[in-house]
Amino acid sequence: MLKRYFNLDGLGTNIKQEIIGGATTFVTMAYIIIVNPKILEAAGMPFGAAMTATIMSAFFGTLIMGVYAKRPFAIAPYMGENAFVAYTVVNVLGYSWQTALGAIFIGGVLFTLLTIFKIRSWLANALPESLKIAFAAGIGLFLTFIGLNEAGIVKLGVPGAPVHVGNLKDPSVLLGIFSFLLIGVLMIKKINGSILIGIVVTALLGFLFKVTPLPAQWISLPPDVSPVFLQLDIRGALSWGFFAVILVVFVMDFVDTMGTLLGLGYKANMLDADGNLPEIEKPMLCDAIATTAGALFGTTTSGAYIESAAGIQAGGKSGLTSVVTAFLFLTALFFAPVFSAIPSYAYGSALIVVGLLMISPVSHLKFDNMAETIPVFVTITLMSFTYNLGIGMTAGFVLYPLTMFVDKKIKQVTPGMWVLFCFSILFYVFYPY
Repeated sequence: MLKRYFNLDGLGTNIKQEIIGGATTFVTMAYIIIVNPKILEAAGMPFGAAMTATIMSAFFGTLIMGVYAKRPFAIAPYMGENAFVAYTVVNVLGYSWQTALGAIFIGGVLFTLLTIFKIRSWLANALPESLKIAFAAGIGLFLTFIGLNEAGIVKLGVPGAPVHVGNLKDPSVLLGIFSFLLIGVLMIKKINGSILIGIVVTALLGFLFKVTPLPAQWISLPPDVSPVFLQLDIRGALSWGFFAVILVVFVMDFVDTMGTLLGLGYKANMLDADGNLPEIEKPMLCDAIATTAGALFGTTTSGAYIESAAGIQAGGKSGLTSVVTAFLFLTALFFAPVFSAIPSYAYGSALIVVGLLMISPVSHLKFDNMAETIPVFVTITLMSFTYNLGIGMTAGFVLYPLTMFVDKKIKQVTPGMWVLFCFSILFYVFYPY
């Protein structure tokens, strides 16, 4: 029944492969169970309640992605948007987190309407192939950067040298390097589940040699979600002074989701002959509904996660991968101490490997065409080096029509690209730097 519903035979996959893919995706993004509520705690939200809201949002969004859209893409609260809400909207601009959740709810409703009327898919299909390739490669570079930091191989530097090599004498860094090499060897040998095996083996070695402490407890009851559940302030978010915040939240989620779906679709060979993701409105609708529901649960903007690339690389091809990931998130309500004990050096190295695989589409770019190369280069580099996917993508939306105009190819710019150009200009004007 599962094989028929998810068309496993038609996709050339099986239940075992899908389970490995779903587990791999979960392990590589399980850090959000702790990191997301930690960031939201800076906005004044109770950590325990925010953690439960995070898990519920990830479970709900990823489940409907698997069952309805039937794609191996996990959904969870975005890291960039939660930091924007906590550190900018609340701590700098002085708004309450309740009002911020109200803005996210409004954004989710707008996304749902735009998706139902197929405006979002129209805009996604308006993108040139070069920018779709840039999204895939940019996600790869971004994942690599995250992985290098998580593994401790690269760390924050000093003024004049923003990044610096980590301490290669540190046992955790050495384990991170070992994990990368182990996954690489397993992949060369074409062993299924290489990434998941590498993460688990490295984590066990960390526990064995006491580099990372074992969890104090294995099972715990879910923290009470009531302090954040249904606490959003929609009326406050509708004030004119909050317009800039709603615009930034809207554009960031819009471009993050579109770029992630196209990037993952490109890498997973899901795009059609025209370079479009078939029925893209289905995963987009899942993202929109998850964002709306997430605001009700008590967490920030949700969307497709780039770490899904790890599960895809591990063999996940269908919605069953997402269903497995979703239920692993649900179990995390009771086993959060175990999942949160997985050390960053174990999954960080996995992200480096995934980054390597994601960046490969750049080989399809025509580097002799500078009119297309410049927007692509800016998109890829800014997606990573600003630590914000939305900044890089919007930069590409702005530059592409301009370089086409200079190259006297303005007719190649679609109406949808001009809409994205205008949205991106507004984004940079109203962004609270």
